[in-house]
Amino acid sequence: MLFGLDGVEVGLLIVFICLFGGILSGFPVAFAIGGAGIISFGIIAAMDSAGLLIHQAIDTSSDAYRELINSGVKTDAISIFRYPELPRVAQSVFPQGWEVALDRNVSFIVNRMNERVLAGQSIETLLAVLMFVLMGITLERSKIANDLLTTMARVFGPLPGGLAVSIVVVGAFLAASTGIVGATVVTMGLLALPTMLRSGYSPELATGVIAASGTLGQIIPPSIVIVLLGTLAGDLYSAAQEARATSAGCTDALTLLGRPAVVSVGTLFQAALLPGILLALLYALYAFCYALLNPSKAPAVELGTTNSEPITRREVFTWFVGAPVLLIVGTILLGNLGVVGSQSTVVSAFSESGETASLRTNVGEDCKAAMIELHGQEEWDRAVEEQAAIDAAGGVQTSERLTDEQLAENRAAKIAAAAPIGTGVAIMVVLLGLFLTTARGVSPTSDGRPLVIGAIGLVLMVLVDILLIGPVTSPGVMVVLMALPFILAMYGVVHATRACARNELIRVVFPPLMLIVAVLGSILGGITNPTPAAALGAGGAIMLAAYRKLKDEDRSPKIIIWSTLAIIVCILVGVNFDLRINQDGVSFESWVAFFVAYGAYIYAVFGLLFACWVLYTSGVLTPVVRETAKVTSMVFTILIGSQLLNLVVISFGGEHYIQQFLRSFDNELTVFLLVMLVLFVLGFVLDFLEIIYIVVPIVGPVIYGGTFDPKWVTIMIAVNLQTSFLTPPFGFALFYLRGVAPASVTTQHIYRGIVPFVLIQVAGLAILWFFPAIVTIVPDLMPN
Repeated sequence: MLFGLDGVEVGLLIVFICLFGGILSGFPVAFAIGGAGIISFGIIAAMDSAGLLIHQAIDTSSDAYRELINSGVKTDAISIFRYPELPRVAQSVFPQGWEVALDRNVSFIVNRMNERVLAGQSIETLLAVLMFVLMGITLERSKIANDLLTTMARVFGPLPGGLAVSIVVVGAFLAASTGIVGATVVTMGLLALPTMLRSGYSPELATGVIAASGTLGQIIPPSIVIVLLGTLAGDLYSAAQEARATSAGCTDALTLLGRPAVVSVGTLFQAALLPGILLALLYALYAFCYALLNPSKAPAVELGTTNSEPITRREVFTWFVGAPVLLIVGTILLGNLGVVGSQSTVVSAFSESGETASLRTNVGEDCKAAMIELHGQEEWDRAVEEQAAIDAAGGVQTSERLTDEQLAENRAAKIAAAAPIGTGVAIMVVLLGLFLTTARGVSPTSDGRPLVIGAIGLVLMVLVDILLIGPVTSPGVMVVLMALPFILAMYGVVHATRACARNELIRVVFPPLMLIVAVLGSILGGITNPTPAAALGAGGAIMLAAYRKLKDEDRSPKIIIWSTLAIIVCILVGVNFDLRINQDGVSFESWVAFFVAYGAYIYAVFGLLFACWVLYTSGVLTPVVRETAKVTSMVFTILIGSQLLNLVVISFGGEHYIQQFLRSFDNELTVFLLVMLVLFVLGFVLDFLEIIYIVVPIVGPVIYGGTFDPKWVTIMIAVNLQTSFLTPPFGFALFYLRGVAPASVTTQHIYRGIVPFVLIQVAGLAILWFFPAIVTIVPDLMPN
């Protein structure tokens, strides 16, 4: 044993010394990680060949070991940490020689590159990284941050610490629309830091709030960290739970858990929503309280108003609170009463299969004991009773094809139970109604007759749906009947658009907000997975940037506007009409709808190409594409290099050694707390990418193999990794801010300013630790 350390421990030290040395060498991190793996393997192999690395392994041929096995202890629970008194045998860290380990590593790295980089199952999800990066960089180059900062400063500036609060709001907004920490910190540092310093803000508060708010993109979806962490967490959780089920004597994880061992990136986006908002609220609360205690260091600043018309409190309450609440709550109430709901007449051609028991009960004694320990005796007894009732009824009924008479009967029953108001009509009425009420609120002195006409159109849409449209009404007839009410509603909407355009806050916030709603809504609502949503966001960001560029150059943006409307037409036609024309008996209205949708699609593609041309000719698209390629290439290169480093750790037993140490603790809360502490400390010297791809795969089989909710575990890790951007000496957000801060702001100012926000993040972790429902409530309420 070298220096009294086990050979595996020496090997781990060599790996981490080489890793830190490579990072500090100045070489690009993506190449330093792979180089550290190659160099450390060479050093370990040389020391092993010289007989300097000796591993003290448990002697599995000893009587004490056999007695332990005969007593019922499983082999994977036996380690030198849990049973240090067991006899040991000295062996090389490469039992079969370093040549065999090298050959195995080369084979593994080729397979893993194929699985995770070139053609594996996770490659489609990883494509979302490229799209989200493109979306973020495009929006950052479109000056959206400049407009947001100016507008929010006018809204919150008159409050104590208002400029700091506005930075947090803009940081959260940019996090949901860009997710690029470097771009957000640099942009806010250039635009807001000089203004805050001139307004009398202390350098510590100004730099701290900018750096911390810029990192919100790491947790508020769509987050690149969650995409990368989610693809890894899904594999780790599935494999760990399968191993746990096998160890418990069960056939698979589904039998043990009673549910599939699956966690998706979309589910993690849902889980990250409230924690991200929580951190933003904590940041804003700290800035506000700091201003109350130190008014001279965070004074209120009057920067003008965002609305050209004065608005009374009564008007604010009526049009911004009362009317929207009435619309939304009223619609929800009507939905619960069955007045608003689905009008679909589609029925299944097969009968429903019989329900199975909540838990599988045909299992062995070991699996039964493990399931009772996991779910409780009451749940097990209920499952046994359910299974007994199913068996008494002749077993689980299988699904069978229905006859024509049964199909007609089921369809008639569904038509009779259909709601009077369709869900689609209700949603459209609510959205357009909210737009009309907002327009009235921002411009109370303007002529309200067009808005009244629009409201009449919305009421007529509801009446037509109740009186003239039924579940069996064809989409073509529905379009004809809804034409006049829709035209009246759109007349009011056009007037409302003009009124809202005069309000700076709505004019600045509304376009990117709609893009965020489209991207996040499609993911959080379970409509699609992150990759198509990221593609939608990238295309929308390009069109939004082109619109902004055309406005700056006093050129007409009509093509962009009409292209956006074409996309809306595609969605509306696709939702209401059957566009499958490659089947027999296609109706005339389906052909008309197909050509309308196809024409709208062609025009939307033309608008996107036109937007790309506008950005290319103005010199914006080229640097955006170049920067996107650089960031994406860095991520994938780090992925490859980290896989190589992981395989080096695996080759000499380092991963197994660490996992045995963690499993030696009987309390899994203690294990997870220890892992979180290690990740927090590593965040001082490592970037989040290195931690995700190097550390998480090593500790993942332990922390994902217990009883914790995988969503909670993953989000806790993501919030913890967020601190890696803030903790000195290698916090990237600090470097970004230092690069754009004026000379009057010193590095000491930045370090002192960031300390309270690091403590706030620790407090946020503590809140999520004691209240895990903050993470799990949204995925539980939303479809997946």
